Amino acid sequence: MKIKHQLAIFNALTRLLVILILWLMLPILVENVVYHHINNSLLEKKKKFIEHLNQKEINDFLDNPGDSTETFSEFSTLHSEFLVLSRSPIKERHKNIVFSNDYRKIEGEENEYRILRYYFSYEGEGYQLEIGSSLSEVNDLTFVIRFFILVVFVVILIITFLADTVYIEYLLKPFYKIIDTKIRRVNEPEAFDHTPINAKSRDFRELDLVLNQMMDRIAELFKKEKQFISNVSHELLTPIALLKNKFENLLQNESLDDNAVDKIAGSLKTLDMLKKIINNLLLISRIENNQYEANEQINFYEIIDDLQSDFQDRMEDREIHFENLMKYNYDFIGNKTLIHILVYNLVTNAIKYNRPKGNISVEDGFEKGRYFVSIADSGLGMSEAHLEKIFKRFARISSDQDGQGLGLAIAESIASFHHIEIKVVSVINEGTTFTLLLPEVSKHN
Repeated sequence: MKIKHQLAIFNALTRLLVILILWLMLPILVENVVYHHINNSLLEKKKKFIEHLNQKEINDFLDNPGDSTETFSEFSTLHSEFLVLSRSPIKERHKNIVFSNDYRKIEGEENEYRILRYYFSYEGEGYQLEIGSSLSEVNDLTFVIRFFILVVFVVILIITFLADTVYIEYLLKPFYKIIDTKIRRVNEPEAFDHTPINAKSRDFRELDLVLNQMMDRIAELFKKEKQFISNVSHELLTPIALLKNKFENLLQNESLDDNAVDKIAGSLKTLDMLKKIINNLLLISRIENNQYEANEQINFYEIIDDLQSDFQDRMEDREIHFENLMKYNYDFIGNKTLIHILVYNLVTNAIKYNRPKGNISVEDGFEKGRYFVSIADSGLGMSEAHLEKIFKRFARISSDQDGQGLGLAIAESIASFHHIEIKVVSVINEGTTFTLLLPEVSKHN
């Protein structure tokens, strides 16, 4: 998950938490405010009732011949308020004023009320006064507030989430530009773009500066390493040539016995192998140093056709059947010599690691608009472990096979130089397929 999405989600979750707390707390706060208001209203009504109270009124309130409860009750028209006065002995544990919520059934209708209970004595007689105010409107108001808060906060959450995403995208735009232009598209230090990134954030400007400095150091190290390999390879060729010349002169000596001749011949073979390794390393070094031009028109069908003729005798010795199934006459701009070496190494491997009386087939086509050439054999195949290291230098599938393990390393260097992608699919005891997926025309060297 990208950092912009993580930040946006984090901000959304924190806001959601705040919204949840407010959604739970605000109705409680509203209820407390409303209860405080109702309590004050009840106290005011109690005060007015008590101020105008006298014994005659009490007797009138309680004088009900048909009712022995000695209780007076009065209700508003809509049952939103009520007043009850009754005789009640005064007890020490009673508080003068008590507020509570309780349900009362009035004329068959049950509602919740906020009730003030007031205990007082008048002329030595104890009384209890209850004044109630309906809470139905408060409950309805609380529900409306909850719903309104929920809707408003959800809208706020969506708007702020989108705003955060856009703003974070704007803030991180230099970061993604650094990744895209200075890291992802750079295969060689020499191709690194040192153009400063336009960023308002000092952090990204500093990151860009550090990346430029780091790539300068890496480029210098790469240059020194490649120059070292090239110099060493050149220097080694001279003593190898001298040794080879001396061994060849020794072979002209007729006094040598067969054992000495065999040893000298073996030494010459070793020198030839060493020379071939050095030449291959030089080739890789020159490719990686971009010492080759890539401005020639190349036709893969012609290369495959030429190689089929060159390897005809070798394939006949092993009874390998070669099948050219290419259908397209596709031209590619690059270095013809290097592309020839690339295809040559792949076909050589297809012959070397094939089984006697095996098959080699070459096909071409287009994959998502990109031209490809595939070389398939019916050979030994490779495991996943082997596939991971086949392009490494001096890597060999089996120690029993001849070669120095540089053929596929050279092939990869040439492919990288031409922006060609190499795909490998292999099945043990069934064969291996190498596919060259050519770049778009705009990416040709």
